[in-house]
Amino acid sequence: MQVASIASLDSVGAQEWNQLVHANYPFLKHEFLLAAEQTGCVAPATGWQPCHLLLRSTDRQLIGALPLYEKTHSWGEFVFDWAWANAYQQAGFDYYPKLVSAVPFTPAGSPRLLCGEVGGPAGAVLIDAALSMARERDLSSLHIQFPVAQELPTLQRAGLKLRKDCQFHWHNNDYGGFEDFIGQFSSQKRKKTRQDRRRVQAQGISFRWLHGGDIDALTWHTVYQLISGTFLQRGAQPYFTKSFFQAISQSMPDNVLVILAERQDKAIAAAIFYVGENRLYGRYWGSDGFYDALHFETCYYQGIEYCIAHGLKVFEPGTQGEHKVSRGFRPETTWSAHWLAHDAFFDAIGRYLDEEQEHIERYIVAVDEHSPYRRKPVARK
Repeated sequence: MQVASIASLDSVGAQEWNQLVHANYPFLKHEFLLAAEQTGCVAPATGWQPCHLLLRSTDRQLIGALPLYEKTHSWGEFVFDWAWANAYQQAGFDYYPKLVSAVPFTPAGSPRLLCGEVGGPAGAVLIDAALSMARERDLSSLHIQFPVAQELPTLQRAGLKLRKDCQFHWHNNDYGGFEDFIGQFSSQKRKKTRQDRRRVQAQGISFRWLHGGDIDALTWHTVYQLISGTFLQRGAQPYFTKSFFQAISQSMPDNVLVILAERQDKAIAAAIFYVGENRLYGRYWGSDGFYDALHFETCYYQGIEYCIAHGLKVFEPGTQGEHKVSRGFRPETTWSAHWLAHDAFFDAIGRYLDEEQEHIERYIVAVDEHSPYRRKPVARK
């Protein structure tokens, strides 16, 4: 087996790359990652230098890959290491650049060691190659963001330390409809959910579900203006450009979903989602003003209805947000894995991660106690 690094995904064919990618993870597809590069969202100018690893057999067949970036900051990762960077720099060392395996700006769990057998020898070769690259380039660290649980033993055997966190996900227990879903809530929570939805209806707001192929340039302009407002309120620009969304809506239309909220035939809010084989991923949201309960409806309830209608099993609406618990989302463990070149710092961070993990475990238990379900959901036959 031979490992090589490439500076752009245009160095490998889409079919060759995608045969390594499970259909459930649209943001791992060649079309998604290459569009991020070609539209300038992911580039040295934005602090993301692609250096993807390819693993080939002796007959040149692609048998493994690792999405990889050399980064000059920690934005867009959603695994927060700012305190580590500050401590490193205060001690007189350079934390940046660092090496990161992640899907840019996408905090969703998915395989990082793209190879046929999870935990097999190909994965170990890829992670060893990434560590060698970090050492050869004199980088401070290697970070594997949001790997799946099956990859953790391989990462640990390679010497990385695990970091535990949680998000809030919704699970479809073969619900026949939205009322069937909230029928498992306590009466008080069920009443509150219905009140939320009635407040939206009382404002004369309706919704359309648009897949990538349904969205023309004018609609994308409107959607992008809406979601940009959310970023601008925080003093930032959107990570992805309008050109990026237009590109993936053409190259992977079935994986792109926009839920558009309208009143009197005018678009007033929008949310962007990615659709996998059996999962829905919520990403960006924005509106042109305040509308009572509209955020919950657009980003959560409409997404749940979409999952029920299309038989999707899991809905991942994004990071953080304890307010999701009362809407039927439950805490789910997420992971990252880390290696630092400086031994003393690596040891210190290892101790910190052990303490943090205990806190996260207590937090998951405490938050789940506020679940709206009157009993644990039972799968339908």
